[in-house]
Amino acid sequence: MGDYSRRQFLRNLSLSGAALLGPASLVSSKVFAQTTSSGGELAAYPSSWLPPGIRSRFVNNINGLRMHVLEAGYQASGRPALLLLHGFPELSYSWRKIMVPLAEAGYHVIAPDLRGYGRTTGWDDNYDTDLTPFRMLNRVRDAMGLVSAFGYRSVAAVIGHDYGSPVAAWCAVTRPDIFRSVVLMSAPFGGTATLPFDTANDPPQPVAARRPSIYDDLAALPRPRKHYQRYYATRPANENMWHASQGIHDFIRGYYHFKSADWEGNRPFRLAARSAQEWAKMPNYYIMQRDQGMAETVADVMPSAVEIAANTWLPDRELAVYAEEYGRTSFQGGLNSYRMGGTGIGAAETQVYAGKTIDQPSMFISGASDWGTYQSPGAFERMQQQACTDMRSVHLVEGAGHWVQQEQASETSRLIREFLGNLA
Repeated sequence: MGDYSRRQFLRNLSLSGAALLGPASLVSSKVFAQTTSSGGELAAYPSSWLPPGIRSRFVNNINGLRMHVLEAGYQASGRPALLLLHGFPELSYSWRKIMVPLAEAGYHVIAPDLRGYGRTTGWDDNYDTDLTPFRMLNRVRDAMGLVSAFGYRSVAAVIGHDYGSPVAAWCAVTRPDIFRSVVLMSAPFGGTATLPFDTANDPPQPVAARRPSIYDDLAALPRPRKHYQRYYATRPANENMWHASQGIHDFIRGYYHFKSADWEGNRPFRLAARSAQEWAKMPNYYIMQRDQGMAETVADVMPSAVEIAANTWLPDRELAVYAEEYGRTSFQGGLNSYRMGGTGIGAAETQVYAGKTIDQPSMFISGASDWGTYQSPGAFERMQQQACTDMRSVHLVEGAGHWVQQEQASETSRLIREFLGNLA
């Protein structure tokens, strides 16, 4: 099938999905946060989008949100619960390949669209919005509210991938009584903050002159670069990706391909230091060319038609779901989390937990071809040696890049089931 006919097929598929959902899927991003274009509420996923055994539903009144949730293992009451938290640019749908295997192991599996994503509503998608609802501990509050709404006092495990990994980690740090174990995926948790200690008799410190930052050093390299999270914080980032010249479907295809084991350039290794020279050894999706947006970055490495046809972990019919959802919402909700980062009130709140560790059982899973394990030099080691005091195992899964639960679903679900089965 030629490129044009393939794109036309996918466009028709996306439109047919919209027809199944009615006007809800055609809503503009500004209207999206509240209602559909007809004044009603967004509909659940059509059953054709999901594997048998998974349902799409909504839970109201979750910290100001109407939260869209995928569920498996809901048919029987009294099961222990698992809470699955996705990353960027992902959705609850990103867990579809491992939810049923976890449910078959005896769990009630709950995977929400997080604040800023998918069919969860009640958040503001404006670049100029107040960012404080996107701060980390408010996301923990979202998770707690969802657990409580389902009638649980605690969950057997909170499992987070990519940006969902630090959210899961902070759930574990702040409320170990609710989140009794934690599985971190692709993004190591380097630990909580430290505060100055035994400094009462120190003299006042002079105000230091501003020195070039690592971001200045990146821009000054012979081949000028920029960090992707800095780019994500800029006003043009959403427009660049949402209205990519290659179209949103092909943009997401390229982004997922670039960070997967399918792209042969993903051969990660430990970086010697947090320096511009070391960071610049990472692929362009982390340390971007200074004058490129993310749409242009991934356009340089688009998979061939043969590679796309051979992809079994994200066939076009599944990728069309991401294109449909992000085509409606844009990427701004997810980008607002990067903009909030560790600044302002969000940073001040988390410093209350300075020095606190994750003491409940924990596990880390990443793809062997995932640069996410090493992108923050030292975090992988601090997670194992300091931040998590009961880390049971660490797994770098062969044949997987960043999207480990999609690229190697069977092995990922096996590792999680094994971890849960060995909990004391």
